[in-house]
Amino acid sequence: MESRLGSIEQSFNLRYSLWVREALDELPDNFTITDPSISGNPIVFASRGFLKLCGYSIDEVIGKNGRVFQGPRTERRSVMEIREAIREERDVQVSILNYRKDGTPYWVLFHLCPVFSKEDGRVIHFVGVQVPISRRRRQSGGGFRRRNSGCQDGASGYRESHVGSCRRELCSESSLGLSMVLDMDVGMSSNDTELEVHEPCEASEIEKQKAAAAANSILSLLTHYSELTGRLVCGKRCCAAGRSLLSSSLVISLGRIKQSFVLTDPHLPDMPIVYASEDFFRLTGYARHEVLGRNCRFLGGADTDISTILQIKKSIQTEQACTVHILNYRKDRSSFWNLLHISPVRNASGKVGYYVGVQVDESCMIEDRRRLSPEMRQHSTVGAVKVAVRSSSMLLASSSKS
Repeated sequence: MESRLGSIEQSFNLRYSLWVREALDELPDNFTITDPSISGNPIVFASRGFLKLCGYSIDEVIGKNGRVFQGPRTERRSVMEIREAIREERDVQVSILNYRKDGTPYWVLFHLCPVFSKEDGRVIHFVGVQVPISRRRRQSGGGFRRRNSGCQDGASGYRESHVGSCRRELCSESSLGLSMVLDMDVGMSSNDTELEVHEPCEASEIEKQKAAAAANSILSLLTHYSELTGRLVCGKRCCAAGRSLLSSSLVISLGRIKQSFVLTDPHLPDMPIVYASEDFFRLTGYARHEVLGRNCRFLGGADTDISTILQIKKSIQTEQACTVHILNYRKDRSSFWNLLHISPVRNASGKVGYYVGVQVDESCMIEDRRRLSPEMRQHSTVGAVKVAVRSSSMLLASSSKS
């Protein structure tokens, strides 16, 4: 838990100047910022306006996934639109029904936009702006219908049908956190109120423009405060040639795998680590920024057997899996015997795209006797990584064709 909270804190502190939080809090907008590189794409920043609007405290929001704001009548279509935008790493605007801490539902226009690293084009964060939607029902058939009560022109009207009933509670990996100002008519019964709230709402052009303007303001601040640290971000991808990119959807899928492992790219110089699991950070004591971009040999030390290293190199050259016992060292230089399994990971075209290395601390194997054997856990992890990589490469291929 401490490792995860530390990663969340570093998500901002290492990328931007320390003044960024104060500057963001001065904005009047309601928004959250999430980090897809951390397991679960958690919220790493929430504005004061957003907290006031949804009724949660900062401690109840930071580290949580946006699905905590969804409820039984949140539309699946809206959730899937946001999930698709995260997978494709692009902007999207969606009207969605969410829930406050006290359980009351509210409509907002949710505007999602990615924040890219200017150095390598990776998605660093997702910004989610929430603009309350004034109560306005979508057109259906003959257009908007008026109620008999309150019609100034005396024309008869009909209540719009209740279309949002009995929806299942949903879970998503998207960053959501939303709010609405309810403008209920005086004299409406509680049943009428529930009916109106759950009828689909559509944002106006003014609300859409307000969301886009807020997102631009946030991106401008993030860009400015990243310049002060030299780790620049931008609103559009500027990918350096020859750099390896893991899509946000792949990173999120890998984050669900609960085991110590790393993913390396054999197509880049020195075969660097391009992904490391949270369990790997706990096992070795290193932080994310101290691991990514380095070759795995940094775990070695004075007493690491050279013949074992040569065995690993040979298996990589022949594109074969191998399992070795190797002496590795943590950040504090304490040593541990690592039962290491390495396997090539092929993409949808059948070519080796990555190598996965799964680590098991042999000193903990006795305590884990009631669980799956280390070998079964390693092979299960490799299988899950292969499924995630192949699924991601197939999705990217289909997207490029469309």
